[in-house]
Amino acid sequence: MNTNRRDFLRRSLAAALGGAALYSALGSLRVVAAAANGRRYTFGDYKALVCIFLSGGNDSFNTVVPYSTAEYSAYLAARNGLATAGGLALAQSAVQAQNLDALALAPGLPGGPPSDGGSYGLHPSAAPLRALFTAGKMAVVANVGTLRQPTTQAQYQAGSVPLPPQLFSHDDQSICWQTARPDDANADGWGGRIADILYGANTGLAPMSISLANENRFLRAAVVSPYAMDASGVEKMSYLGDGAESWIMGDNPGGAAAYRALIAEGTQAHILERAYAQAAGAAIDNYEIVSAALDAAPPLATVFPETDLGAQLQMVARLIGVRGALGMSRQVFYVSVGDYDTHDGQIDTHADNLAQLAQALVAFQAAMDELSVANQVTTFTASDFGRSLAVNGDGTDHGWGGHHFVLGGAVRGRRFYGRMPSLLADANPDDTGHGQIIPTTSVDQYAATLASWFGVGASDIADIFPNLHRFDAANLRFLG
Repeated sequence: MNTNRRDFLRRSLAAALGGAALYSALGSLRVVAAAANGRRYTFGDYKALVCIFLSGGNDSFNTVVPYSTAEYSAYLAARNGLATAGGLALAQSAVQAQNLDALALAPGLPGGPPSDGGSYGLHPSAAPLRALFTAGKMAVVANVGTLRQPTTQAQYQAGSVPLPPQLFSHDDQSICWQTARPDDANADGWGGRIADILYGANTGLAPMSISLANENRFLRAAVVSPYAMDASGVEKMSYLGDGAESWIMGDNPGGAAAYRALIAEGTQAHILERAYAQAAGAAIDNYEIVSAALDAAPPLATVFPETDLGAQLQMVARLIGVRGALGMSRQVFYVSVGDYDTHDGQIDTHADNLAQLAQALVAFQAAMDELSVANQVTTFTASDFGRSLAVNGDGTDHGWGGHHFVLGGAVRGRRFYGRMPSLLADANPDDTGHGQIIPTTSVDQYAATLASWFGVGASDIADIFPNLHRFDAANLRFLG
């Protein structure tokens, strides 16, 4: 194992500080300099961020639903027309049975009952999350979305303020959410930018950023290479091609020795060869480190649901369980689940999606309790965008703002944060004019709050989120 790889990367980055591409990707040379300095931060504790990306655009207006009379009437009209049957509206009694009984506002602190004075509950399929909310381990952050600056209906319709590019496009808005840089399509992810700042606080050589859902923009960084794993474990490297056994398994010692020689540091003449060798060497090192730690760990007692998301979060829990063996004080994880693009057949599909989400989140939180790190791990949802408030037959179109969940022992839970949007079908001041709800909380604010709790200093937060100063609150204070 080459213990100097991190120093090599740091030196390489420092030599590239003048590059315009790096400046564009990170938003500020100070971020790059901080990454090159890698050990400015030290921590005496452990923390992890776990991003759950709901790919396709979650319909949050059928996830967190009003049941109080005035708000439900507006919701019913928007989701069903003026009919009382059919459409997408959930039954008032079913929502009330899953009521989210929020705590009152505390003096000097944000967060409390829904800002519109209404009463809200969960979609019945998300019922397992109600206990977490009631226990103070979950909060709802209202109407979050990609923004370049605060935007009103009049400004949107007049085109008088800059908007995120290609609004309502899956690919573009996923990138905007995962980078918190709607002004820069080439930006690295905000999870990756956080990792670039904090990675030096870890004492081990294991990867700080781990994806259980393949490559993604959220973890892309200038220094820290994200590590992609399968939910079933670390994939073995097979340098001989499909079907060949991994050299790591010892089945081809001659081939293994030859491959080691090919990727040995300092033996490649071309820069692309060196880059490949570095990547291959890192993959081998990571395999050895992570697989050894997982193999030595006792199994978790917590039972996870046998679903895609359940399997991903179970592996995240196992990795958190071996944090000590990996030398980790800070870790960032990315998991994702799809099928949220509910243009039709939403009633059944969305119910299945929310059931999978709720069951997996409850199991994961139980695992954090089992590992005694519930206060040190914060899980949060993200998505391409919310769905439209207006319906199209038995589905919804691409929207903009949407509600999100934040979970963990550090969350100031049993509260709603941010401003709840109007649900009026007509003359809605929060509507673009086409059924999409304009966000009232920016991704920048949501992400910066998580980054601050994670240990990123104020000056570095300003560099990671250069548009944050445009919004009235840099920290939403949903984490204590």
